[in-house]
Amino acid sequence: MTSKINDFSINVATVNGSGSQSSNQVLIRSIFRMGIPVSGKNLFPSNIQGLPTWFTIRVNENSWTARHTQNDILVCMNDGTYLEDVRSAAPQTIIIHHEHMKVAETRKDIRSIAVPFKDLIAKACPEAKLRKLTVNMLYVGIVAELVGIEDAAIDEALVQQFKTKSKVISLNKDAINVGREFIRQTQPDFKSQCQVQRRNKTQNKILIEGNAASAIGAMFAGCQLFSWYPITPSSSVAEYFSQYADKHRVDDHGKKTFAVVQAEDELAAIGMVLGASWMGARAMTATSGPGISLMGEFTGYAYFTETPAVIFDIQRVGPSTGLPTRTSQGDVLFVANLSHGDTKIICLYPGTIDECYSFAYQAFDLAEQLQWPIFLMSDLDLGMNLWMSDPLEYIDKPLQRGKVLKDKDFEKIESFGRYQDTDHDGICYRTLPGLKDRRGVFFTRGSGHNEQAQYTESGDTYVRMMNRLNKKWETARSYVPGSILEYQFDSNLGVVAYGSSHDAVRESVTELKQNAVALDYLRLRAYPFDSKLEDFLKNHDRVFVVDQNRDGQMRALIAQDPKLAPYVPKLESLLYYDGLPLAASSITMDIMERVSKSVAKAG
Repeated sequence: MTSKINDFSINVATVNGSGSQSSNQVLIRSIFRMGIPVSGKNLFPSNIQGLPTWFTIRVNENSWTARHTQNDILVCMNDGTYLEDVRSAAPQTIIIHHEHMKVAETRKDIRSIAVPFKDLIAKACPEAKLRKLTVNMLYVGIVAELVGIEDAAIDEALVQQFKTKSKVISLNKDAINVGREFIRQTQPDFKSQCQVQRRNKTQNKILIEGNAASAIGAMFAGCQLFSWYPITPSSSVAEYFSQYADKHRVDDHGKKTFAVVQAEDELAAIGMVLGASWMGARAMTATSGPGISLMGEFTGYAYFTETPAVIFDIQRVGPSTGLPTRTSQGDVLFVANLSHGDTKIICLYPGTIDECYSFAYQAFDLAEQLQWPIFLMSDLDLGMNLWMSDPLEYIDKPLQRGKVLKDKDFEKIESFGRYQDTDHDGICYRTLPGLKDRRGVFFTRGSGHNEQAQYTESGDTYVRMMNRLNKKWETARSYVPGSILEYQFDSNLGVVAYGSSHDAVRESVTELKQNAVALDYLRLRAYPFDSKLEDFLKNHDRVFVVDQNRDGQMRALIAQDPKLAPYVPKLESLLYYDGLPLAASSITMDIMERVSKSVAKAG
């Protein structure tokens, strides 16, 4: 049996609402505390309680974090799914399960450990009413004993999970110890092929969800109004923002310097954002696909009136209600063209925890510098799962408020036109309500307007306004985060990806190189695209575009850009849309198959 040291996956199959989340958090954090890179993916149902849920933990000292399609250890706590889970397990998988489950009878090529969970938890927890809350800690102890997780690491993880609740910590530690002792007594000769060995690869690292990092970035950016309507998977952005701002955004008298408002719906939420932004406040909302659908008209209004706004779209599977708790990149094309008429919407595509944080901050600067709505396009995988990251760097640079005229500025100018392109970059000067000089007052309208913000239905004027907005779009290319050439092997093959696909793609590129297939990898980070994408397409004969949607939306968005249209025939979409976090093996197999077919055809 081949040993797997710090390189294996655990899949915990339980029932939603059973309290397993705390147990899984303790398990993943205890491995992290041993200095070993680790990540977790939570696959949960859209109801509150009762349906199946799976939590996958990947241990990998090379810091690969993408989902594994096969797991080395399977914990079966759900009677409703265990047969399917067992049948889909790889040979030699260690399966920990309730003793009444017919696992050994179902598969002869796996390693079964039958556990009397009911009896063990009765021993660990004398109070019957608390047993349901602690029973999952038994499998934490069992897994810890099998793979070698240290007691000290478990203790640290328990304290981190339950803070100062000493009785809760003690109760859960008792259950973990009972699980450990069960393995020692009943499986003395059982040797797990999966083992953890202490490393020093998580020092000065953190485990954090993308939504939490984004909320911190928004707080640092000076967000003053967060209006939102609850929707999975974006709700935790507002919850984290409230949590952090309550602590850090109060004045010397304890008064809050921000407001979080739960609106009656998503339409009202973005309306509040635009009203606050028009007044000069920094404002944002967070939502997902169905909410984006409701925000279309207001987004067009913000685009045409040039009103700043920040919108976080934590994408999930659509259309309609879709699969609310599955991940996707299905809003990419929709948001880029959101609203009726000719609109081009600026989108940021964070691919790491640090970018969830820094792009959230930058979105507010961009919104005011460019006087447009800015969409941060995250997704459920990046937003709601735990990722290992470097600590978030403290941001102390001044806020970029853009071209805002104040009373003192009117002492130096003769006239003001809200939509006058004074600097010939498409970005006009604006004023805020409360200005004393009446020359700076204007009427904001979503209907046709001229350079002085006066109503008009002149076709010639409309063309001038729209052409200026197009000029501003070109200017924006130099403002938004640029693309990054992540891997360069001087190959004629390339791959383009964005967002949460990044970790799976970088692992796949490494695997492909080991199999004599070299690919250069360009990661897109914003729309409009910068010149690096054009150069990349120009310099490669064949480019794979990774999309977590059915219709190849990023490929279609690239095709929309007139500068890039000549290179579209080079593009091949790699599409993944089952709602699961992207696996590196899926990309590797697809590219290997396509390259092999091309070689065979050429031969």
